Amino acid sequence: MVIPDARPGQVRIVLVDDHAIVRQGIRSILEREQDLRVVGEASTTEEALAVVLREHPTVVLLDLKLSIGTDTEGLNLCEQLTSRHPEVGVLVLTTFLDDALVVEAVQRGARGYVVKDVDTTELVRSIRAVARDESAFDSRSAAAVVRSMRAEPAQTVLTERESKVVGLLARGLSNKDIGARLYISETTVKFHVRNIMRKLNVSTRTEVVYEATKLGVL
Repeated sequence: MVIPDARPGQVRIVLVDDHAIVRQGIRSILEREQDLRVVGEASTTEEALAVVLREHPTVVLLDLKLSIGTDTEGLNLCEQLTSRHPEVGVLVLTTFLDDALVVEAVQRGARGYVVKDVDTTELVRSIRAVARDESAFDSRSAAAVVRSMRAEPAQTVLTERESKVVGLLARGLSNKDIGARLYISETTVKFHVRNIMRKLNVSTRTEVVYEATKLGVL
């Protein structure tokens, strides 16, 4: 979806979220600001890439979950956008708050990360900061970045949720069963398992358990 006629000097924004009602709500909030203008909307990776290529936005407001296929499809899209359009600032706006997610979003090129329950003033301030090529994080996301910076370079840090996943992996549970135990989706479990494998530098579930035991996680 494309919204035409942005005026010169305005911050041009593309909204990427798979829920139309969410996009409509955010657009109605942002367009109360004289200097902000939503010039396009997208609900999928393909739509987002096409709209950004066509509309040349200043900022892309990006949710991490864009389909029922994966809870973090937006991370891949973030990387594609920032590599193809380095002049565009990507601001993650999502319901997910996890240290690993925040850090990975930054590593994939996001200039900011805010959670969807952020107040309107904070969201607008973050968009303006990203438009100025600055970083923008709400207080909780900023704390996650600080924690990652304080971690010892050689230290493997698993989040509390990842440690729980490792414990259930050690008991031989499937992704489906782990999701049921932790009240999260199976795709979210898969995401956590991939992150754990990356952090531990292993490629199998058995190796995860072995390395976690050596680190004292289990």
